[in-house]
Amino acid sequence: MRSDKVKKGMERTPHRALLKSVGVTDSDMDKPFIGIANAWNDIVPGHKHLRALAEKVREGIREAGGVPFEFGVIGICDGIAMGHEGMSYSLPSREIIADSIEVMAQAHRFDGIVMLGTCDKIVPGMLMATLRMNIPTIVVTGGPMLPGRLDGKDLTLISSFEAIGSVRAGRMTPEELKEIEDLCCPGCGSCQGLYTANTMACMTEALGLSLPDCATAHAVSGKKDRIARESGRRIVQLVKEDIKPLDVVSRESFENAIKVDMSIGGSTNTVLHLTAIAAEGGIELKLDDFDRISSETPHICHMSPGGPYTMKDLDEAGGIPAVMSQIAGLKDLPTVSGKTIKAIVKDARVERPEVIHAQADPVHKTGGISILYGSLAPEGAVVKSGAVSDKMLKFSGRARVFDTEDDAIKAILGKEIQPGDVVVIRYVGPRGGPGMPEMLSPTSAIAGMGLSESVALITDGRFSGGTRGPCIGHVSPEAVDGGPIGMLKDGDRIEIDIPAKRIDVILTEGEMSARKKTFKPRQKQLKGYLARYAKNVTSASTGGLIR
Repeated sequence: MRSDKVKKGMERTPHRALLKSVGVTDSDMDKPFIGIANAWNDIVPGHKHLRALAEKVREGIREAGGVPFEFGVIGICDGIAMGHEGMSYSLPSREIIADSIEVMAQAHRFDGIVMLGTCDKIVPGMLMATLRMNIPTIVVTGGPMLPGRLDGKDLTLISSFEAIGSVRAGRMTPEELKEIEDLCCPGCGSCQGLYTANTMACMTEALGLSLPDCATAHAVSGKKDRIARESGRRIVQLVKEDIKPLDVVSRESFENAIKVDMSIGGSTNTVLHLTAIAAEGGIELKLDDFDRISSETPHICHMSPGGPYTMKDLDEAGGIPAVMSQIAGLKDLPTVSGKTIKAIVKDARVERPEVIHAQADPVHKTGGISILYGSLAPEGAVVKSGAVSDKMLKFSGRARVFDTEDDAIKAILGKEIQPGDVVVIRYVGPRGGPGMPEMLSPTSAIAGMGLSESVALITDGRFSGGTRGPCIGHVSPEAVDGGPIGMLKDGDRIEIDIPAKRIDVILTEGEMSARKKTFKPRQKQLKGYLARYAKNVTSASTGGLIR
């Protein structure tokens, strides 16, 4: 066992003495040492319950003959960080999470790891560490929050974001807004729709790195407790059988996961995260892989924010196993459960066909995410096409250009944006942001103002999984690197054709060449971690990795 390096032999007497000081017994020295990377904290709703889940994991490890050691992992709530300078730290935190887990696991020579986390960058960071270290690992995602209820309808966190625009537009009273604020987030868990946190939990299950039903089992459910306990038992068996993540995960696994992503209409951030996670395992994913799989995979789950259903509905409908049962062409691959994909799917049943459609009756004929190219995005851009109204799949409009998110929000809420406009927010890419902040506040403001079927938004930043409408992100190259988005001026004609996978600015080659000659990118004065991050981060088109 790896842990023998810290507990076996006369030379390790001081090591054993230190271990005994934290309660390890002589009999424990012959057992597998299992690390629990726990992202518990009490500011993030998706993490507040993880201390209790960790106890279930510990019980399972002990029952199976292992010794649990729990350590902390940071976690940012994107919702709380949204709309101010804190959002620049969200994506960069992914790298800190991966690095810190590697440091703890390698320094203490754990035989196996249980990754216990929720939310947008925490699970991706954990998965990056999982493939990088390649020691036996199982992931327990913390589970979704239950939806709120008002007037017989489900509420989600996005209800509160969009309601701000509704108040500014005179479509809602401040008192109604306060009621939504009080009711939309009734307890712990990741935000209720198919936003980034829940999408990445689904991707973890589809990759085979968590137990069946883990992604959709709700944070407050006994089902989640049972999965956590069983995961603790299972990690000990994975150590004994020496089953490592790269024995489970392959390029075919990522293709399976992307098919699931396209079927459920997940967050555009999966493009960023799956690319980065695959790279840690020496597996190359490109934007074209997502586009190819999207074109051949029907979108079969009409989930919030684009549709009416929450994660509660998806869980009741049969969860990810039931989704996979409706997808043609999935490869039969191993999972950490000990069952193959085929065996898991064999036991699955669609309980609510209005939530999980058959492929013959899809929500959309192609996947929920599309990759666009064109003169405005030579290296690609990403849109959650499954959340775009049919009226806006093709759109031509005039650019309204903003160099900061704050300026864009002021213009939207100040009623300066009109039907036919294309809001452009630039200098918010991986290097320019830095940290590629999410643009949920402006997209929600557009929706709340009733403009989601008449106004588009494009950015070299990214979007929350809670975004709906014609919102195109990850535009590459980004403005700070001299990409075409940096050359745009107010009034430029922008054409968007999602079915044709195009995004173009209508300028002559001569005009674009003249603008490039005089272009000077906007620079920010940075210090600390963000300065180091901006210096070393790669393009969004390659996963926004640190190199």
